Amino acid sequence: MHQNCEHIRATLLADLADANSEQQVYQCKSKYLGKNGSITQLVKQLGKLPPEKRAAAGQVLNSLKRDAEEAIEHRLRKIAEAKKQQMLQETDIDVTLPARMPLLGALHPITVVTREIDAIFSSLGFTAVDGPEIELDFFNFEALNIPKDHPARDMHDTFYLDDEVLLRTHTSPVQIRTMQHRKPPLRIICPGKVYRCDSDVSHTPMFHQVEGLLVDHDVSLSDLKGVLIQFLHRIFNERTPVRFRPSFFPFTEPSAEVDIGCVMCNGAGCRVCSGSGWLEILGCGMVHPAVFRNVGYDPEEVTGFAFGLGVERIAMLKFGINDIRLFFENDIRFLSQFI
Repeated sequence: MHQNCEHIRATLLADLADANSEQQVYQCKSKYLGKNGSITQLVKQLGKLPPEKRAAAGQVLNSLKRDAEEAIEHRLRKIAEAKKQQMLQETDIDVTLPARMPLLGALHPITVVTREIDAIFSSLGFTAVDGPEIELDFFNFEALNIPKDHPARDMHDTFYLDDEVLLRTHTSPVQIRTMQHRKPPLRIICPGKVYRCDSDVSHTPMFHQVEGLLVDHDVSLSDLKGVLIQFLHRIFNERTPVRFRPSFFPFTEPSAEVDIGCVMCNGAGCRVCSGSGWLEILGCGMVHPAVFRNVGYDPEEVTGFAFGLGVERIAMLKFGINDIRLFFENDIRFLSQFI
């Protein structure tokens, strides 16, 4: 048995030395370790030996089998390394060339504009607060002086989860929740996602708003105008014309729409501004006394103003983007322009 094992070991090593391809190595493996291989046949004969010789013979056979497997794996690694070296020699690769730089990530343009808005209002003394996106009808409408039969509800195209629960249509509910838990003076902005049933080149079912609220003693409309003009001059530029037009919102009285001179044509009139030279940018007004009463404030003691703006709207004007859907398509060709 010992002599047979040594003979097989020698012939196996000789056959492996002559094997120059993986196929030849596997043929060699089958010759010695396959179902009918030389080593396999010796293992089968082990049971025919006298009992006192089986243990020693088994140790010799196990050693042979282990050495054969290691020799085969070693030869396969040598052949694979030789193929790799041959490929490198035959391929024109300059390994001294610098590696390709990885693509760098960047902030999304909505994030960039939101942070810029936050920084401007922070410098004016406002603090950012947050609230739930799944909201109760009371906070989204009732407390804002919009009862269930009010026609202003039709303007919101609301996603209702049930009769009393909905996806918030603006961030004004955050103002209500904040006023319920904090006493004046109050100076906050409420950035966040809002939801409405609308989708086209200028509207999406989900978009971003920043709403602001200032409550104190003797707050006037001139304070509102001063804050918003300061903001618009800093978010665009100091030469941007600003005008206020009378409007209506249930939660403010008086209410106004704010326009800026068209950033596309500098007020000359173009397709974007429909030839008027002006672009609507945000809504605002003095907080309605009914809203103050709903949160426990005395409208005889305090006054305040509120405003709301769309982040996508400002981003589109700042960056000259004509389709709001580009913000949500994750096209790297679009997003890489803002790196």
